[in-house]
Formats: sequence, C-alpha cells, structure tokens
Amino acid sequence: MASQTDHAESVRALRQLRRMRTFYAGGAVLWAVSAASAGWDDPGSRQMWVSGVLLVVFAALLAMTSLWLKRQQADHSTEPAHHAAPRSTAWRRHASA
Repeated sequence: MASQTDHAESVRALRQLRRMRTFYAGGAVLWAVSAASAGWDDPGSRQMWVSGVLLVVFAALLAMTSLWLKRQQADHSTEPAHHAAPRSTAWRRHASA
C-alpha cells in the first residue's frame, strides 16, 4: 500500500500531466495553422519547414504525455479512492444541570 505522500505526489503528477497535455495540444494546433498558412502563401519556404518541424515536435510531446497519463491512470484504477480524511468521533457536550 502506498503512503499518503506517495499518493499526494501521484495526484499532483497526474494534474501536471493534464496541464502539459493541454499546453502541447495548443502548441500543436498553433504550429499546424502556421505551417498551413506558410505553405499556402509560399510552398517549400523555410518558414513552412520550420513550422512543420515544430508541429512534429509538439505532436510527439503531446503523444508521449497522453501515453504517460493513460499509464498513470491505469495504475491508479485499482486503488480505492480516498476523497476525504476519515471522520473522527465528534465531542458530545452535555448541558450541565
């Protein structure tokens, strides 16, 4: 069984992977639009090729991040979910007579 700090770190890692996946998806879209625009204006230009290379880089980063996220989520699917701290018994105060 994993300790509480291991669980908290893995939750943080999943959150960070989701953020990076969104960032890489945005970068891939940006460079796809840039490559298409440069290719439309001047096919075979240096700007088109640089945009194409950066599109490939961001697509590869997006693919790797998605793969890591899928593996991390598969590893955590067998663990029970602990959404809150266990409740302790409440103090009962009785009115004095």
